[in-house]
Amino acid sequence: MNKLRRNLSSSINPIAKTRNVIEIKNKTGNLYESIAIIARRANQINIAVKEELHSKLEEFATHTDNLEEVHENKEQIEISRFYERMPNPAIQATEEFLDDKIYYRKAEDDLFS
Repeated sequence: MNKLRRNLSSSINPIAKTRNVIEIKNKTGNLYESIAIIARRANQINIAVKEELHSKLEEFATHTDNLEEVHENKEQIEISRFYERMPNPAIQATEEFLDDKIYYRKAEDDLFS
């Protein structure tokens, strides 16, 4: 995991908290549009984290069907625990949205350009 993502995810509290809906609505002028932007970003984060986790765990994959050869790998357990402690992608996306770290544009703005 790159340092930027580690710093970002470590600074975000992984526990869900209530948000001011008016503040979210005021960013775009429409609550549902704001939620759609957050949802799209959360999906992007989820896909990136999932790919990253799978690539790291692929190193530990054994392609044998023998149950006797399965053993614990402390490094694999630590990687899994790190990703379990990360905040939910929806929480990360909401923080990014409220901190103006997400770039978005409206489709109708492109029509008149």
